[in-house]
Amino acid sequence: MIRTLQIDKLAFGGEGFGHLDGKACFVPFTAPGDLAGIRVVQEKSSYCRGELKSLITPSAERVMPPCPVFGMCGGCDWQFLPPDRQLWWKGEIFAELLWRNARIGRDVILPIIPAPTQYGYRARIQLKIRYVKGAIQMGFYRSGSHYVVNIPDHCPLAHSAINKALPEIRHMLQTLPEPDKIPQVDLVTGEDGQTVATVHYIGSRHDELRRVLRDLFPSLVNIHGILVQSGRKNTMESICGNHSLTYGVNAKGEELTLTFSAGGFSQVNYEANRLLVALALEEATTATRQNILDLYCGNGNFSIPLARKCGSVLGVEDNSVSVRDACRNASQHGLYATDFRQGDAVEAVQQLIVQGKRFDLVILDPPRVGGAGLAKLLPELRPATIVYVSCDPATLARDLALLQKSGYLVTKTRPVDMFPQTYHMESITVLKPA
Repeated sequence: MIRTLQIDKLAFGGEGFGHLDGKACFVPFTAPGDLAGIRVVQEKSSYCRGELKSLITPSAERVMPPCPVFGMCGGCDWQFLPPDRQLWWKGEIFAELLWRNARIGRDVILPIIPAPTQYGYRARIQLKIRYVKGAIQMGFYRSGSHYVVNIPDHCPLAHSAINKALPEIRHMLQTLPEPDKIPQVDLVTGEDGQTVATVHYIGSRHDELRRVLRDLFPSLVNIHGILVQSGRKNTMESICGNHSLTYGVNAKGEELTLTFSAGGFSQVNYEANRLLVALALEEATTATRQNILDLYCGNGNFSIPLARKCGSVLGVEDNSVSVRDACRNASQHGLYATDFRQGDAVEAVQQLIVQGKRFDLVILDPPRVGGAGLAKLLPELRPATIVYVSCDPATLARDLALLQKSGYLVTKTRPVDMFPQTYHMESITVLKPA
């Protein structure tokens, strides 16, 4: 049954929002101002979700998406909105979540920082693979499913170096043994265009796969390294070529090159990451004896620039590959007052509390699930400043509420448009003791 729904706003998650029979209704790929024909696909007591079937009256805000599979592919949600409206809605969603869940007012929320570029920014993608009746289907999952939407050999969001590699990946997959045993290929590129492919393999012919990849590698122009992963990240094996990549950050006028391995973490948008690092540096002083704790430190994305300006740094990271990258970056830049340790962030902070350690500045950049456990512990370290970098405003708001209960106040917070054409955003928040 097709129903008519007026879309009033955009909600966290990227869906359009309206009211149907007095109930909140969420519909993907709709814009504020749309009069949409929808089919209800999920019904709950307080809300429902719909599927867009037709646009009875399109919103005046709409623009033509450049991607031919937009709306089918689940890789991005907002290509139909112009950049200024995407920014406005991200700012509104950010402010609404922080007020609703942590009672943080707009007086401490700074305007969102726009992304330097709208397309071609993603330095990492995960290609989902299906082998159907002798043909390779390569692309991204349809939203809410495991159906692979076969993309053309170009993704508007992907870095140009990744797009150059896509035809070679498709050709490579067609030549490999057991192509039906390859569910995913990860592509990551450095800022200089060096690109590494990680082939996920669930088959049993490992020796043959290695041999074929090594034989094929010299003919690949746009792929500079290949790894194979057969399970968790600790099963990652370098097959051929290089798997170390680089990007740049600026430490208050000093250009730094940071290295990371294909199996480690890096931000997907290098230009926006520069802005994020610059914001973090603004919160650090130049006091040479300042002690800094960097949780979820990765390859030293914040630690290395901070250590150049602010003294000793202790970094904690669970990923062993990233810890090695951080140590290498510190060594390359002559930073000997740094200590990078592998381990769980919560357990590390618990140990530091027992040891009676104190830090002037704590910076944390947790995964999307946030750092609720840390939010309850950090005040015991008595930092003069906490800088919370977040990629999820919902978990950020939850954690800020916990920190405020423990005596810290948000002095300013600012979203950064790290992920144009999607509802996702990065943010950086500063807290001080009340």
